[in-house]
Amino acid sequence: MRRIILSMSVSLDGFFEGPDHTIDWHLVDDEVHEYINRQFEDVSVFLLGRVDYELMESVWPDAESDPAIAGPMLEFAGIWRDTPKVVFSRTLERAGANATVRREVDPEEIRELKAQPGGDMFVGGAELAAAFRQHDLIDEYRTFVHPVLLGAGRPLFPPAGGRTPLRLAGTRTFGNGVVLLHHERAEAPAPS
Repeated sequence: MRRIILSMSVSLDGFFEGPDHTIDWHLVDDEVHEYINRQFEDVSVFLLGRVDYELMESVWPDAESDPAIAGPMLEFAGIWRDTPKVVFSRTLERAGANATVRREVDPEEIRELKAQPGGDMFVGGAELAAAFRQHDLIDEYRTFVHPVLLGAGRPLFPPAGGRTPLRLAGTRTFGNGVVLLHHERAEAPAPS
């Protein structure tokens, strides 16, 4: 069964974006980007909220035409372009190539997607992640903690009812100070 994985960047004080929706504090250098590419190269579907989708779609489909985009960033452009996407939005009428739009998260439909063969699915966007979490659909949390205190912004995890027990599956420290915390659902079997 495919897993649903949340992979997000967050400040040390728990914000995924700063005041005025800023993300300029993200420290995604070649080492971090290379790691992210390895995570995503076998992904079967990106599950995205409208805001994240539009942000990503504004950069990656035409990245080859930007001479400033090279190395791991250029490699990611191909991963983005080739991977199917499901965009959850109540306002978006249609999405670009290789993407479909869903109006809301239907837990049964998501469970059917999980049961299909193929690589894991990555969920992106804090609001969509909150909806997936509310329906208990997230299997893994891969949180890239950046060495910055923002003091304000939008928290990655808004208050939610109920506890979700997790177990630490691994960590990685990158040369720029970013630390990956990889957690799985507590009932998931330990890797062998």
